[in-house]
This record gives sequence, C-alpha cells and structure tokens, in this order.
Amino acid sequence: MIERHKHLLVPLPQGAVFKRLLSYAKPHWKWLIIAFLLLVGGTGAQILGPILIKVFIDDYLTPRIFELQPLLWLGIGYLVLYFSSAGMNFAQSLMFQKIALRIIQQLRIDVFAKVERLGLSFFDQFPTGGLVSRITNDTEQVKELYVSVMAIFVQNIVFLVGVFVAMFALNVQLAIFCLVLLPAIIIIMQLYRRYSSKYYSVMSEKLSQLNARLNESIQGMTIIQVFRQERRMNRDFQKTNEEHNDAHFKSIKLDGLLLRPAVDFISIMALVLVLSYFGITSLNSPVEIGVLYAFVNYLDRFFEPVNQMMQRLSLFQQAMISAGRVFRLMDHDELAPVKQGNQSPRITEGVIEFRGVTFSYDGKQDVLKNINFKVNEGETLALVGHTGSGKSSIINLLMRFYAIKKGEILIDGVPIEKYEDEELRSKLGLVLQDPFLFVGDIAYNIRLYDDTITDKEVKEAAEFVHAHPFINRLPKGYESSVGERGSTFSSGQRQLISFARTMARKPKVLVLDEATANVDTETETVIQAALEKMRRGRTTIAIAHRLSTIKDADQILVLHQGEIVERGTHQELLAANGLYHKMYLLQQGAEKLDEIAEEAALES
Repeated sequence: MIERHKHLLVPLPQGAVFKRLLSYAKPHWKWLIIAFLLLVGGTGAQILGPILIKVFIDDYLTPRIFELQPLLWLGIGYLVLYFSSAGMNFAQSLMFQKIALRIIQQLRIDVFAKVERLGLSFFDQFPTGGLVSRITNDTEQVKELYVSVMAIFVQNIVFLVGVFVAMFALNVQLAIFCLVLLPAIIIIMQLYRRYSSKYYSVMSEKLSQLNARLNESIQGMTIIQVFRQERRMNRDFQKTNEEHNDAHFKSIKLDGLLLRPAVDFISIMALVLVLSYFGITSLNSPVEIGVLYAFVNYLDRFFEPVNQMMQRLSLFQQAMISAGRVFRLMDHDELAPVKQGNQSPRITEGVIEFRGVTFSYDGKQDVLKNINFKVNEGETLALVGHTGSGKSSIINLLMRFYAIKKGEILIDGVPIEKYEDEELRSKLGLVLQDPFLFVGDIAYNIRLYDDTITDKEVKEAAEFVHAHPFINRLPKGYESSVGERGSTFSSGQRQLISFARTMARKPKVLVLDEATANVDTETETVIQAALEKMRRGRTTIAIAHRLSTIKDADQILVLHQGEIVERGTHQELLAANGLYHKMYLLQQGAEKLDEIAEEAALES
C-alpha cells in the first residue's frame, strides 16, 4: 500500500471503537429499554426457580409435610416462572437481534456512502480487493458483535447480577467468598484480549490482502495465462494464505488455553469451596439441604453464562479489530473535491479556461506545469503528446476528480470549485478510452439510474450516435443483457453505448479521452461519424491518439513532460516542423504499413 495510506492499517484504541459502536444504538433506545426490561424479567424468573425448589426441599420434603394445596401452588408457581422466563427471553432475544441487524445495516450504508465520497486519488492507490474486504468481511464481523456477542453479554451480565443477589439472600458469608472468583475471571479476560487482538489484527489484514490479490488475479487472468505466470501467482497467494492461517492457528491455541479450560478450573475450585464450607459447617450445626442445592445450582448457572461470554470473546475481539478497520476507512479525509461558496452558477456557454495550472498527484513531482489555454463556446481543443505527458491529468482536473493545488480552472468565467457537483456532472459529458458498462441491459446502461430519461430519449440518443442499428439487430434490442464490464460486446459496441449514455444527458461540454484508441478501422468510421455529430454545437476537449482524427480541431496543444510545448491548428503545427510534425510523420508511416498489411491479407 502507498506510504500515505499506511495509517489505515494502524488499529484504533478498542475503548474508542466500542464507544463509537454503541453510538449506533442511540436511535433505537426506546426498543432497547423494552428489550432490557424483558431481559430483567426473564432473568428474574429464572433465578426465582431454585428458590422455590429450596422452599420445597426445606419446608416440605425434609420435614415430610405433603399438604396438597401448598405443594400445588409451588408447582404452579414454578411452571409460571419457567414459561414466563421462556417467553420473555424469546421476546427480548428477538428484539435485540432485530435492533442489531438494523444497526449493522446502517453501518454498511455509512461506510459505502463514505467510500463514494472519497476522491479518485484514494482509489488510485488503495487496492480494490482490500477495500471490498473492509466493506464486506469486516462489517460482517461487526454484525456478529451485535448479533452474537453484545446481546449475550448483556443477558449474561444481568443474569450474573441476579445470581449474586440470590446468593446473598441465601448466605451472605458464602456469597462474599464467591465474589473472590470475579477478579480471577476478569484477569483471564484481560489476558485473552491483550494477546488475541494481535492475532486477529494480522488475520484481518491478511484476509484483506487475499481479497486484493484475488481481485487483481481475476481481472488480469488473460495476462497471467499468456505469460504463464500461474505458478508464481499461486506461490504468492499461497504465502499470504499461509500467513493468514498461522495467525488463525495461534488464535485457536489461545482460545484452547484461556477460554473454557481456565473457566472450568475456576468453577471446580468454586464447587470445592462451597462443598467444603457446608461440610465444615455441618460439624457444628445442621445444614439445610435446600440451601446447599440452591447454592450448587446457582454456581452451575453462574459459570454457564461465564463460559458463554468467554467463548464469545474471540468473536468480540475479531469484531473490535474489524470495526476499527471500518472506522479508519470512514475517518479517512481524502475526499473528492466539493463546491465552495454559497453561489450556484450555471454552465450556459461552455467556455473552458486554464490559468497557470500546476498539479501533482503525490505532492512531490509535478505532472502538469503552468498550463494555460482557453476554449471558446463550440470550439474543439485537441490534446496530443506521448504517454505520461499530462493529457489525462488535464481531463481529470477539468472533471474535478482532483483538487487544484496551484492555478485556476474557469468555466464560463467562473472558477470550477464554485459549481455544484450536479451542475458540473450534467453539463460535462465524459467518454473514456475504456468504457465501463454495468450488469443489466442496454437501456439501463444508457439511462443509468436517471428515471427522467424516457425510453424514447434512450432510443434517440442511440440513434444520434449510430448505436441503434447494432442494438436493433440484437434479439431483445434495448433489453439485451449486458455482462460484467460489457464483456459480451465488442470494444466498438461498448464505446457506442457509452456515447449514447453521454448524449442522453445533452451535455454542454464534451470531454473525450482517446475515444477511438481501441477500435478497428471499420468501427472507427462509425464512431468518427458519431463524434462529428456529438461535437456539433458543443465545446469539445479531446485527447487524440490518432492525429488524423483531429485535423479539423480549432486548436491543438502538444504536451511534453507536463508542459505545453506547441499550440496551433493542424496545418500550423505541421509547418512549424516541431514535435507534432515528427509524431504525424511517424503515424503516417505506421498507417501506410498497416494498409499494406491489410491489402496483403486480403490478396492471400
């Protein structure tokens, strides 16, 4: 990961994470109170059960008093307590689970909304698979905290308090002895939290790296197979997977040592303490069998919830680590540039102007240096230059994907940062070199969630860019399915659909990022015709790969190492006999070679 994103790997303090997780429960406080009251009622009913049995043993069974009416009331009371406890515990458990699911649903919405607001500079440098892991795997772990841990913890803590209250009611001295057990249990919990957090942090990070590697490998599978890199990729994946497995195994060993075995040992010592107390007491005075039964029963009930909580400590630790990773992402401040000021200007003419713009992605090396140009309404500006010369960076700044550090970009004389996102995005139509299509159908990809665009307008946009003929030939027409990234269509067809998507919104400014670079000559003819219609009456800024396609541009800027080294029309630049002239001659020679190769192929 890039150095400036290393802080995303640093764990947050667990106290702060837990407090923040609890804040998500505030909107549900009324239902939480009702669930808590039901929990207290159900727990109280459970605790009173052994008291009734103690009364039965000491007051009726031991003295052999078997009066029907009192025994009947004791039996009815025990059954009422049992069924009341079962009913209230079911209701409170259902309510806690429902609240937990709503909380995690809101958390996922919040983290995804934050990701959508992050700037492209973040996505340029953060692995996609790692990001997906935080939104899916980590939030799933947090869900387990609410669903499987917190509800159980609350329920068992209330139950433990009730057990101690009942113990003090039966025998104060012995109950005080049993309180000595609590520090030992707390020490075990703290030891577990201290060591397990290290292992779970490594597990989460390695799982994130696995997802990142999987995402990269699947997307680049063609290259992997072409260059026969399957074994190397498998070794790299296996190494990361082994590191994840090692951390997981260490956590399992820790679970085996500090969870159930340690608590079982303490429970045995507690039982020995109670039996020893009653045994010693019986030497001097009679022991009530009912009290002995109740104490042993309460001890058993005391350690069962302790065991449940200890077994869920592993889930708690995983959830806290995952929640910290999620909150780190939500706190990341590398946001996309937004509007500044209170004005709400409108783009009416589409006049674009760059004034002394200098820009750097990493804050160290400038990729654009003192860029100055102006494009009037309806004119076409072409950007040419070798790879890395800064062409795409100009487009990225114009679309406000990145913030400007030095200089100014004006649209209709207004600084670009003064425009609302909606105004800027609706008036600037962008067509990329590699068009992105979403899973759905063709009409959906042209409309793209904009319900104001009617079916008629979808068809008109497709006809406008000459996409209608090939769409109409498909069995289902505009309802034809589109696979992931449009893999079922050719590059030219995907480009035409992206043209239609742009034109359906009737932009005032058209931005083309090498729109014909990846298409064949025949398809390029169709696309050039579409581009000609699209540019008519619109301000256009186009990155040109083939210089023959920009001969009619009103102005051409030649970029080299982030600077404008030449500017003028096609004929003026050729006459200048500079860099543009050399590039043109090279392309002309390459195109002639391509034509000869095509003719030879046809003859053969």
